[in-house]
Amino acid sequence: MGLLSVTDLSSQVKQYLVITGNYWAFTLTDGALRMLVVLHFYQLGYSPLSIAMLFLFYEIFGVITNLVGGWLGTSLGLNKTMNIGLAIQIVALAMLAVPADMLTVVYVMIAQALSGIAKDLNKMSAKSAIKLLVPKDAESKLYQWVALLTGSKNALKGVGFFIGGLLLTLIGFKGAMILMASLLAIVWVFSLIVLKEDIGKATNKPKFKDIFSKSPAINILSAARMFLFGARDVWFVVALPVFLAATFDLSHWWVGSFMASWVIGYGIVQSVAPYFTGKKKGVLPTGRAAFLWASYLTFIPAAIALALYFDFYIQASVILGLLIFGVVFAVNSSLHSYLIVSYADSDGVSLDVGFYYMANAMGRLIGTVLSGWVYQEFGLEACLWISSAFVAIAALLSLKLPNTYKAAVY
Repeated sequence: MGLLSVTDLSSQVKQYLVITGNYWAFTLTDGALRMLVVLHFYQLGYSPLSIAMLFLFYEIFGVITNLVGGWLGTSLGLNKTMNIGLAIQIVALAMLAVPADMLTVVYVMIAQALSGIAKDLNKMSAKSAIKLLVPKDAESKLYQWVALLTGSKNALKGVGFFIGGLLLTLIGFKGAMILMASLLAIVWVFSLIVLKEDIGKATNKPKFKDIFSKSPAINILSAARMFLFGARDVWFVVALPVFLAATFDLSHWWVGSFMASWVIGYGIVQSVAPYFTGKKKGVLPTGRAAFLWASYLTFIPAAIALALYFDFYIQASVILGLLIFGVVFAVNSSLHSYLIVSYADSDGVSLDVGFYYMANAMGRLIGTVLSGWVYQEFGLEACLWISSAFVAIAALLSLKLPNTYKAAVY
């Protein structure tokens, strides 16, 4: 197979940039929607567990979408899965732009299910495309690109949290839904016109049973990812914003701003994670790096839990501790994001990436449910102990990962 011409490569890069732009636009609405739902329904008097249940279908359908979406990406092309995701998110936002008395728990759960499907179609499309644009022998460049994409996405999600708190204050829940649906519709129309190439189609049409990974390395990494993200969301999704609002009597604006700042900082650290993990020495991360960084992370939520138990400067301990957690967690997440793209098979990459993010979604699902229930029954301290235990499991699983990326082949 000959080398791509400059014109062909330029065309591919342009298509990827459009996909990335779509991913960023979607991420802003996704972050804003999450903050709007948490704060609006807490304001309406919903319990922490009830709020967590609003996200249940979002996470369940995220699990399903990542499995099926990877197969769709290889069958239809990543441009089509991206546009389908954008369209579904517009429908989800429009569903929520109704009078308050129509926003029952079941109705909101259905809208959130659509949003979960949309989000994971977008994520799978963007992260799969990057594998196809970097030469196979340029692993260092692949790590940088993946870190930059992942970090910028999370920074923008943090901006979305900020926007969500601001919109709730300025124009209310319904007005925010209408505005976001309208702006995303413009992005969607642009995408339909510009995205024309079938990036990511497999040369051999994949069978549906191929959605399950055959790679031991990917299976182990996926299990570690599930526990890693469960460890974050067990306190982050419901417990933390409700704790901040209830314990410290903080306004929606302050809570939204803090959560936004945390995620923005987390995204920035993800973008520069290669510099923390040996890039200057020309060292690429391996399974051992994933183990070491997960080990460091294990102690942080435990330390915050101890501060809560001994009533040691609670506000400062929680806020400072979670900022430190964010930095170390960001490096862990960026390492994982690089490893999955490195391990993935180039022909039908979205199958492997989809399977991996299915595990990611499963971790979020477990964390979300536990975040509402454990916080309601036992408080933030218990959420943090579970977080520490989950990270420890992720670290132990990482011991089984290959110590060179070449060892991760099928």
